[in-house]
Amino acid sequence: MTIKQQLEVDIKNAMLAGDKVLVTTLRGLKSVILYAEVASGEREKGLSDEVVTSLLQKESKKRVESSELYRQGGNTAMADAEDLEKTIIDGYLPEQMSEADIALEVDKEFKNRSAPTIKDLGQVIGAVKKACGSNADSAIIARLVKERLQG
Repeated sequence: MTIKQQLEVDIKNAMLAGDKVLVTTLRGLKSVILYAEVASGEREKGLSDEVVTSLLQKESKKRVESSELYRQGGNTAMADAEDLEKTIIDGYLPEQMSEADIALEVDKEFKNRSAPTIKDLGQVIGAVKKACGSNADSAIIARLVKERLQG
């Protein structure tokens, strides 16, 4: 079953259970996927699970950013709502690699290159992202590569 199909099943189950928060969150995710399908001309065929996972990761990251902004503004109720949505979204994502595992991939990439410099930043980050797949946070990859290049 694809992620999109699982979302549709879960929407129906949430509706039957009367879970309004879950229904609203899942409908929003379904809308994001539909919008991406239409934008890419893939409405009939649908998007691959890899692309859908990428979209869900972006949505999860948006919730983190929104939650932080609400907390800075003193609105803990809205921050908690964003955190709940993030938890729901994360349930559809593969388990993320730990920072230590990502660091190992960064080390491997540095061993494969002869004396990389800051000019190689984009290439190194891209190679590590490719090696880790969608299971690693891009921000962590970028931070670890930058630290390694600078230190």
